[in-house]
Amino acid sequence: MKGKTGMYSLVASIVSSIVLVVVFLALALLKNSGRAIPLYTDVDIMAGMIFVFILSMIVSASIWPGIIEKRVK
Repeated sequence: MKGKTGMYSLVASIVSSIVLVVVFLALALLKNSGRAIPLYTDVDIMAGMIFVFILSMIVSASIWPGIIEKRVK
């Protein structure tokens, strides 16, 4: 079980980042749908999704290993 800590951390980081990207997408589309002239273009939303994914991977890659090591013990 000790050797799989890295794999569990990676999966948790990816899943949490994807969840945050979906939340970002939902909020961006909600903001755009309520306006006659869209505030953000599709390119802006896609670039924002990539930005959120990269930032959340950086943050979650440092948070999840400690949490998973505590859970495994």
